[in-house]
Parts: sequence; C-alpha cells; structure tokens
Amino acid sequence: MAIKVGDKLPDVSFTTMGPEGPKAMTTAEVFGGKRVALFAVPGAYTPTCHKQHMPGFVERAAEFKAKGYDTIACTAVNDVFVLTNWSKDTGADGKVLMLADGSADFAKKIGLEIDLTARGLGVRSRRYSMAVDNGVVKILNVEDAPPQHDKSSAATLCSMIDRSL
Repeated sequence: MAIKVGDKLPDVSFTTMGPEGPKAMTTAEVFGGKRVALFAVPGAYTPTCHKQHMPGFVERAAEFKAKGYDTIACTAVNDVFVLTNWSKDTGADGKVLMLADGSADFAKKIGLEIDLTARGLGVRSRRYSMAVDNGVVKILNVEDAPPQHDKSSAATLCSMIDRSL
C-alpha cells in the first residue's frame, strides 16, 4: 500500500556523500524536526529526470527556503557515486541533498516502487514530490508514468505549499 498524506515516513537508511566518503543517514536524521521538500526520480541522468525534473528544484531552491523549508532532498535508486556526480553536473550540489536508495528499500517501504525491468532498469522509484514536516507527509504528488513530471515538479509543489502549509 502506498504512503499517503498524514502518514509518517518509515525508518530506513539512505546513503549520502560526506567529506570522508559515503555515509548512512537515517530517515530520522533527514526529516526529524525539519520541513523537507522531497522528490524522487526513476534514475539520475535519465532524460526527464536530468533535463526537466532536477532543474526545477535547483532553480527554486531559494523559494523553498523562503517558504520555511530546511532541506530540498532527492532520492533515486542509484548508488551514491552516481548521485554525487549528477548533483555536480546539474548544479544541485549544495542546494539538494542527494539520498541514494540503491536497493530501493525506501521506495518499497513507501509503496512507490516501479518495476522497469522490461526497460533494462530494474526496480526503481516512481516519480513523485512530497512536502514533509517532522517526518509526516503533508503533500504528495505521484506521477502516473515515468516520463511525466508536471504533478511532481518544483513549481507544482511550491504552489501547493502556498495553499496548504
């Protein structure tokens, strides 16, 4: 069953890149006591993710901060090395916290995994965005298909924050 507005995020461990190299970061560390704009992509460097989804969050980083968000975070079923380089290549470095969900543990626990094995991609995360306050989902926008990005865009999430939070 997929996560919904009002649900608390499950306990999982992501991999992030720290100054000393890869390190684990728990859900509690990322979301506890914070307001976080989280978005998920099926894969770093894939066309929609790279050219449309990530750029919107990079461009609106200051807007999210002005609306009281502590963190903008991106999760993907990629390894931390890919996400670190993707962050640098998209200008997200220092603006978006990259949360590697290499085995799709988080995607599966929130019920937003998608099996793209037929396309050679394996199990990935569905594309979505959410506003999270202290680990509780306040807004959730899930796309119907991987190439779509309008529901989960930074612009859509920002406009919803104005209305609901």
